[in-house]
Amino acid sequence: MDEEYDVIVLGTGLKECILSGLLSVDGLKVLHMDRNDYYGGESTSLNLIQLWKKFRGNDKPPAHLGSSRDYNVDMIPKFMMANGTLVRVLIHTDVTKYLYFKAVDGSYVFNKGKVHKVPATDMEALKSPLMGIFEKRRARKFFIYVQDYDERDPKTHEGMDLTRVTTRELIANYGLDDNTVDFIGHALALHRDDRYLDEPALDTVKRMKLYAESLARFQGGSPYIYPLYGLGELPQAFARLSAVYGGTYMLNKPECKVQFDDEGKVSGVTSEGETARCKKVVCDPSYLPNKVRKIGKVARAIAIMSHPIPNTNDSHSVQIVLPQKQLGRKSDIYEPVNEPSLDNCFISTSYDATTHFESTVINVLNMYTMITGKVLDLSVDLSAASAAEE
Repeated sequence: MDEEYDVIVLGTGLKECILSGLLSVDGLKVLHMDRNDYYGGESTSLNLIQLWKKFRGNDKPPAHLGSSRDYNVDMIPKFMMANGTLVRVLIHTDVTKYLYFKAVDGSYVFNKGKVHKVPATDMEALKSPLMGIFEKRRARKFFIYVQDYDERDPKTHEGMDLTRVTTRELIANYGLDDNTVDFIGHALALHRDDRYLDEPALDTVKRMKLYAESLARFQGGSPYIYPLYGLGELPQAFARLSAVYGGTYMLNKPECKVQFDDEGKVSGVTSEGETARCKKVVCDPSYLPNKVRKIGKVARAIAIMSHPIPNTNDSHSVQIVLPQKQLGRKSDIYEPVNEPSLDNCFISTSYDATTHFESTVINVLNMYTMITGKVLDLSVDLSAASAAEE
């Protein structure tokens, strides 16, 4: 351990593992350490015994739940958009060869006390019980506008500049009611709150197009795919990539203390009396608590169910979006407050409440650019992922 590295990465969460993989591929000498004895950090997947140990201490899981090894319970549950940014990163790095995926059966939205399938196309809008007959026609027109919209072709813009027109103004053109706006904003565009209504509409239209394109990808009932053996597979796959390109991994390293020189720049990391020297540190917020601030909380719950959820067509894997208005509430998140150009510490943000990985990977790509000065080219052939789909 007592040598010099270009980058030391602390924590084996998904963000940190993607970065250590990308930096190793770039030829940097990377040391990756974690205080835990398992991969994944906050975004790990636990079996039943590990789950009970984390939340119930010394209690043993009930025998009727079956074998512990049959469970992979995600601590930060999210799905992957089939055409999304994480899939592009997986293809770019060829990490797809380490993983098997399954298509998620369905995507649903909670509305007025009931669970409904999310309509994603103009044809589905006509069949949806979420809307009355006249509202369906209005929604169909809006869906057709979104499907036909091409940022580079002004003829598809219908005279509107979506970098200036707000989402609220765009939707007003189609006369959609609040319930329709609710499921479009939260179940299709997958916004966390209603701020998007007063922001430029381009982002919402792009999100809706990504949803529809992802839905069409595998002809399934949802736009999502998921690693066959849980999300804990993702950090391990990127860790394997890093190791293939010379990255060094050390788990179960207590008290990883970041050291700084007289100018306040990072100089190394000390653990168990040994110090590894480095030029830069990448870590999750828990390793440098004095350089982050708390900006909110995410409530997560785990329910072990003995049956499929009603009104979901007996699906074994689904997403159900509960828009904030339906619950009468608004949506521990930490963000870095340091200046990386001064201290060479690159700290990821906490995982947010979104149900997919788009914002996660955008944070990673921004950090990659800050660390290397380069932009990762993700113009890949998306069909390359199909081989790994099961």
